[in-house]
Amino acid sequence: MTATGTRPRSAPAPEAGRANRPGWIALAVWAAGIAAVFTAGWYLRRAGLATEDALPPLHARLRGHPLTWQMAPAAAAAAALVAVLPRAAARLPWRALLPVAWAGAALWAVALAACDGWGALARPLDAPTEYPAGLAQVRPDPLEWLRTFTERLGGYTTHVRGHPPLPTLALWALEKAGLPGTGWAAAFVIASGTSAAAAIAVTLRCVAGERAARAAVPFVVLAPLAVWVATAMDAVFLAVAAWGTALAALAARAPRPVRGGAAAVAGGVLLGSLPYLSYGLLPLLAVPLAVLAAARPGPRVLAGLAAGLVVVPAAFTLLGFWWPDGVRATLDTYLVSRGSAQRSYSYFLFGDLAVLGLLTGPAVAYALPRTAGALRRAALERALSPAAAVALPASAALLGVLVLDLSGVTKGEVERIWVPFAAWLVAAASLPGCGSRGWLAAQAATALAVQALVLSPW
Repeated sequence: MTATGTRPRSAPAPEAGRANRPGWIALAVWAAGIAAVFTAGWYLRRAGLATEDALPPLHARLRGHPLTWQMAPAAAAAAALVAVLPRAAARLPWRALLPVAWAGAALWAVALAACDGWGALARPLDAPTEYPAGLAQVRPDPLEWLRTFTERLGGYTTHVRGHPPLPTLALWALEKAGLPGTGWAAAFVIASGTSAAAAIAVTLRCVAGERAARAAVPFVVLAPLAVWVATAMDAVFLAVAAWGTALAALAARAPRPVRGGAAAVAGGVLLGSLPYLSYGLLPLLAVPLAVLAAARPGPRVLAGLAAGLVVVPAAFTLLGFWWPDGVRATLDTYLVSRGSAQRSYSYFLFGDLAVLGLLTGPAVAYALPRTAGALRRAALERALSPAAAVALPASAALLGVLVLDLSGVTKGEVERIWVPFAAWLVAAASLPGCGSRGWLAAQAATALAVQALVLSPW
């Protein structure tokens, strides 16, 4: 208290305004960049220079009639989650918070997809270009299918030949387990993809502390990327990467060597499977590397991770699939196709980043300057604050996106491809000075607007 009995302010209003200015500038760039990219895409398509997509840079089309009353359940779910999640994240016991985060993410993804009717949950997987359509070629002899996968690649469906064999084999295994059909496949995709909310929370608790992890949960659950979690197989890729990273972080923090070693091996197996789920997931390994740099695991954990990492590559190699051959064969089919290889590199160089902005939302754009500031302070002080520990995997995910974007391999259709990367970025919206119920509502509103206006094949 001062001599006059009044409480001094923690920061004068002008100073607070200056601190927030970079965030508002970043938000303005986010909005202007998205608008500019969609406007340029409209002009290119009108000129006949971008005919592969109806609504570039999205592989989607604008709805003839925007959804109205159909959005009511999703809007109600958004309102309930915005109201409940911050309080639940702050007050629930940690073990109870994880299933709540999972359930909240599943509710949000399903509510958005169901705006087009319950059939929309499985409809994307019914397309003749998708993985389930290729299962008929696997059923007679999966081992023979795997051995000849590369040489027979041209005869497979679009998504089968565009990826390594593991996603198709996962759906085949689901069918063999007595869960056939695209309905069960959709349930598998949604359940696994939304579980990543819990995995990311576990990871952040290990490296940034429980308070930071709790703050991130509402933003991870209500991320706009949920529009594409139901039902794109990339949601499964997100789950595998997120749980592999979470297990690696748990191993680094485990008090008992045996438990830590087991978690390390399991995490390594999941992370080692990423290149066999999608060739484009290799840069995503920057995220677990960033987490390990923050957690500083001991030699036993690193040895366990290394042992786990070789399991899937060794198994596929022994069974007849050589990963480099798969890359070359997929690239050949990509170059001769009339799909994404024909798209403009210069347009999608920026267009893909605009799509990332849609997946992550305005709160992440506002938080980016604080993310950079947290990392800069950590470098200067040589100490990792909780904010920097949240910013580190987010920045690693952004680096992975930039690598793929600059490579030119990901030209379009990134609304699903970016999902495993974007989920780590949304956690940055919870940084001090950024996370609030208002920003959480803005994230939900972004997803609702996209769902109401855009009809996506996924």
